[in-house]
Amino acid sequence: MRFPMLVLFALICFALAPANGAVRIKDVASVKGVRENQLVGYGLVVGLQGTGDTLQNAPFTGQSLQSMMDRMGVNVRGANLRTRNVAAVMVTADLPPFAARGTRLDVTVSSMGDAASLMGGTLLLTTLSGIDGQVYSIAQGPVSVTGFIAQGQAETITQGVPTAGHISNGATVEHEIDRTMPDGGPLALELRNPDFTTAVRIADVINAYSWRAYRRRAAREESPNSVSLSKPPRVSATHFIAEIGELLVEPDTPARVVVDARTGTVVIGQDVQISPVAVTQGSLTVRVNETPQVSQPNPFAKGRTVVTPQTDIAASQSGGSVAIIGGRSLKALVRGLNRIGLKPQGIIAILQSIKAAGALQADIVVQ
Repeated sequence: MRFPMLVLFALICFALAPANGAVRIKDVASVKGVRENQLVGYGLVVGLQGTGDTLQNAPFTGQSLQSMMDRMGVNVRGANLRTRNVAAVMVTADLPPFAARGTRLDVTVSSMGDAASLMGGTLLLTTLSGIDGQVYSIAQGPVSVTGFIAQGQAETITQGVPTAGHISNGATVEHEIDRTMPDGGPLALELRNPDFTTAVRIADVINAYSWRAYRRRAAREESPNSVSLSKPPRVSATHFIAEIGELLVEPDTPARVVVDARTGTVVIGQDVQISPVAVTQGSLTVRVNETPQVSQPNPFAKGRTVVTPQTDIAASQSGGSVAIIGGRSLKALVRGLNRIGLKPQGIIAILQSIKAAGALQADIVVQ
């Protein structure tokens, strides 16, 4: 039996997954208020090999270049700049929580003008600010670009995105964000995927641990995405969060099928169930061949030459086998789909038809 590659991959992942599906609490929830912050800045990339911005088409690049030269004591006001080795870029980075001064960050550099490529360029000193307008980091360094562009007089080849690059450890934190853990204040966990059942299970696991260790219950579910914590006495908040973060919990996931019709990707959740249904799938192929023939009269006979159409039509249909699909587990569902021997596009069509028939007990998300 031939297995469709995507369904076979889902079956392998299901076989390799832990039997109980338990994960650490720190992997499904985070401390409320402890999160990353986005930084953004505007800068110039220099050292390009004629692939930078056209200063006539990107006037902001010329203005930035003039301002930079003025700060360095070089007067280029009124000069007709024609360089193509400079590009204006936006620089973005994520400031992690508890980042101390001097911490190195990765930055992403993206072109703003009509530069063809940032390959070989170097980002000049750029300040990165938060939403409050305060500078938290500075960035500088050589830009790493994975894509490339090669062009000639009659053809152009582009691989990837050469107008965006990355600088590993290209930024340095200059201003810290106060993220001290409140020893006496309220603590709460925020679920990354809000769910009533998961929130209750997290609270139960924490209470079972805190009762064994401290003889008190320390957690209470507040909402599908929040679990409030009560820190035991004589224990720091950091130590308590570290302890409960290693506890195992089995998160509950909604029954959902995600379909990407453009790429033929189908992701089926573990709790997806299908009521027993009979499914048949086949393809009809109609082939039409035109073979016109020339008909002409005999010698010395009255008449004219005409073209006589000859049409051959053949129809063939493959597949058409009927299979019964149903099951309360992902393994049974995958086995039923494999019995038909479909490709991903056929699986997408069948799942949508089963949903329309009311036999698919899950939500279908079409991307």
